[in-house]
Amino acid sequence: MLKSRKELDAELGGAARAWLDEALAEAAHDAATPDTPGPYTSPPWELRYAAAGRHCGPEHADSARSLLLVEARATLPTVTRLYEQGTAAERRAVLLTLHRLDLGATALPLVEDALRANDTRLVAAAVGPYAADHLDPHAWRHAVLKCLFTEVPVAAVARLDNRARGDAELARMLGDFADERTAAGRAVPEDLRTVLALTAPADEGAHRAPPTAAPAAPAPTEEF
Repeated sequence: MLKSRKELDAELGGAARAWLDEALAEAAHDAATPDTPGPYTSPPWELRYAAAGRHCGPEHADSARSLLLVEARATLPTVTRLYEQGTAAERRAVLLTLHRLDLGATALPLVEDALRANDTRLVAAAVGPYAADHLDPHAWRHAVLKCLFTEVPVAAVARLDNRARGDAELARMLGDFADERTAAGRAVPEDLRTVLALTAPADEGAHRAPPTAAPAAPAPTEEF
């Protein structure tokens, strides 16, 4: 979960707070004067973006990077560059922040790219509030299936209950997915029960639930 500036200040040490203050000041300056020194020169705050994990600690890296993006009022070219050139951790922070930026639906290619990957960190970040707002029904259904296939908890899917409710097509896709797994002798993810229940109209009972649950996926190696 992303933390606010106040929450970060309460948890960071003095040196880390000072570093973040300077980084955010640089981001604010870039937002006020967006012209960069040259086509091959990144604004100072973007260098800070990459270094956030080292200075603020891995547990605060996402939040520090998100604050930088918001303070800089990052544009589509900026977030695209940071995503394409960044590490998995830097890409995740971009995805987690998209809904806080004034980008409309223009950043959907970044979400779509993350959903094509098999990195569960990126998949989980890609199905946040931005995806809930902007993915069309077809793409959103496939994003839910991607979570089930990669064993990303469906709790990561923002507004799952609202978008899944009464979705007969999603229910059909989930049933097909469960049947394929069962026929292959593979366990069906337990989270599929949750989503199937949500697809039922309010006046109907839950859909049939698959009998077995998938084993828990190993935790991915983190990158900062």
